[in-house]
Amino acid sequence: MMVPGVIDSHVHLGFGTVPLGSGDALEDLRCWRRRATAAGVRRAVLMAAPVGDYGEANRLVARVARREPDRWLWYAFVNAVADRGRVEDVVAAAHRRGACGLKVHWSDGPATDEVGEAARRHRMPVLFDPAGDVRLVVRLADRHPDVAWIAPHLSSFADDVRAQSRLVDVLVRRANVFTDTSGVRYFDLLQEAVCRAGAHKVLFGSDGPFLHPAPALATVRALRLDPADRARVLRENVLRLTRPARTPSTRTSWTRTP
Repeated sequence: MMVPGVIDSHVHLGFGTVPLGSGDALEDLRCWRRRATAAGVRRAVLMAAPVGDYGEANRLVARVARREPDRWLWYAFVNAVADRGRVEDVVAAAHRRGACGLKVHWSDGPATDEVGEAARRHRMPVLFDPAGDVRLVVRLADRHPDVAWIAPHLSSFADDVRAQSRLVDVLVRRANVFTDTSGVRYFDLLQEAVCRAGAHKVLFGSDGPFLHPAPALATVRALRLDPADRARVLRENVLRLTRPARTPSTRTSWTRTP
């Protein structure tokens, strides 16, 4: 059954170096799309998979998104270590191609002030997977208060309960820290995040194609949110956080229910 207006805020183009899928990023994306359509998800935020070097990967994501602008928003992947000293150039080029957010992954190294400054300049949110390093998320959020920092998986794909609990506390205390639903297996912690911090701090995401979108969507349904809060999680939060960086045309077209 199609759920009106659902936007998956966390989808990768392919599996990168993880030995899953077909080995063809575009074919893996087609597989994810079939699954997403069956689950009731038509629109998504697309980004490269963690591969370390993101020049060509970001260009491919941009080409895919440009072909179907009503289906895809996209984030530029940044390697904060390898791109040190030129993060602004990388982000500016991606923004000109239509990127409306940044992605940083712990496997490349931590997010940095350079990333925060580029995100602030281009008014982009940063989807930063910190591998449970909640203290770093807090430091970056405090040093860059005008940037929205999204820590996916409640900060830990590895189910670090202590880290995830600490992030819930941070969501309550820091206005510019957010999370997404992708890969969160401890349902009570996700429910606590919504109840304590508010539905405006949680984005629906699947982490596709690594994970199937249907269970992620079922998790949001299981939260039993009222219609306004459910709309925030499934659609409005990601639109709000990306709106400043989007072009005028996408700001308009993405307000319409697909």
